[in-house]
Amino acid sequence: MTQKNFTHLHVHTEFSLLDGAARISDLLEQVKNLGMDSIAITDHGTMYGVIDFYKSAVKLGIKPIIGCEVYLAPHSRFDKDSDTKYFHLVLLAENQEGYKNLVRLVSIAATEGMYYKPRVDKEILKKYHAGLIALSACTAGEIPKAILQDNFSHAVELAKEYVEIFGRENFFLEIQNHGLPEEIRVRDGLIKISR
Repeated sequence: MTQKNFTHLHVHTEFSLLDGAARISDLLEQVKNLGMDSIAITDHGTMYGVIDFYKSAVKLGIKPIIGCEVYLAPHSRFDKDSDTKYFHLVLLAENQEGYKNLVRLVSIAATEGMYYKPRVDKEILKKYHAGLIALSACTAGEIPKAILQDNFSHAVELAKEYVEIFGRENFFLEIQNHGLPEEIRVRDGLIKISR
């Protein structure tokens, strides 16, 4: 069975410590075996596996999509005393400019935003958003969290804010289904926001 028209855009490898188990070589072999022609890498807060992933994917004739699931500070990346330490946000490089901006963001997160995790904030997302595609992430994303807290109006406002930052064509609401009840609640809220 071929899967050419489907691409996984939220994928963690062994470089997502305590979260990802897929070795890059095994991941790409499976992608090839399924007949898929592209795959993304979006490790948590790091881009350590990107070069190996890129070179190996190209060698196999698979389109590599470079990304990162960044940690987003609730206010400022400099704030170190918030109850909410971070949210998740998936960023994908659409082009060379996006790749450069993604590298900048991940570097700034590690050097300026470190608080439990390397964090970005909306200030630098606004500055370095060009060439990036953003996904609302898992249930740890800012919009899904608002939905889970039964604050739908805030979730809508957040979606509008992300559209403002990344543009209507470069921000997407991400639906996941791992059989978790909270994912169903988030899915229903995201569909409602999308409509």
